[in-house]
Amino acid sequence: MASQLQKIEGDDSVLLRVTHSNLKTFSSDVRFSLQTTVEGVKDKLWRKCGTSVNSMSLELYDDTNSKISNLSDNSRPLGFYSPLDGYRIHVIDLDPSSVTSGGWLEDTSLVEKYKISDEDYQKRDGKFQN
Repeated sequence: MASQLQKIEGDDSVLLRVTHSNLKTFSSDVRFSLQTTVEGVKDKLWRKCGTSVNSMSLELYDDTNSKISNLSDNSRPLGFYSPLDGYRIHVIDLDPSSVTSGGWLEDTSLVEKYKISDEDYQKRDGKFQN
C-alpha cells in the first residue's frame, strides 16, 4: 500500500495540512487538485471545519512554517501558489459570530452538564451507582 504522501505519476494533486484560527485542536491532511480554484478549496474546507466560504481567509505556509502567501484571489487555481506536499493551509475565520468562535466546539467545560440530586437518583430504578 502506497503512503499518502507518495505521488502517483501524472497526479496533479497536493496533500496539505489544514489548521484553523478558532479551532486549536483541529488539524487535518487534505488532498487538493492543483487545478481547483481557491474558491473550490474554500468550499471543500467549509465542509471540514464549518467556516463559511465568504467568511474564510486562507494563508499558505511552507514545511518550515514560513508564510508564503495569502490565497486571496478566489478565481486562481491552487497551483498558482505553488504548494507542495506537506505545506499548510491556515483557515482564518473572519465571522465574529461563527459557530467556530468562543471555543465551545472544543472545550467541553463550556457545555452545561445535566446534574441530578442524590435524592432524585435514589428514587430511580436501575441505578448504576454503588
